Amino acid sequence: MPIIVDIDVMLAKRKMPVGVLAERVGITPANLAVLKNGRAKAVRFTTLEALCEVLECQPGDLLRWEAQGE
Repeated sequence: MPIIVDIDVMLAKRKMPVGVLAERVGITPANLAVLKNGRAKAVRFTTLEALCEVLECQPGDLLRWEAQGE
């Protein structure tokens, strides 16, 4: 998938455990794991907004596009 999720990078920069982020964002740790491992098919803007608010970052800090090799 050409969309890369960098939640782990921001968690490391903020020194925040995954469980704390899930609690503050208001999603289950399982749903956060699906998102951070790149297995999610979609993300709600409200969830993205909450992630950015809690992690004090921009959406581009969490998501990036990479071309797939052919």
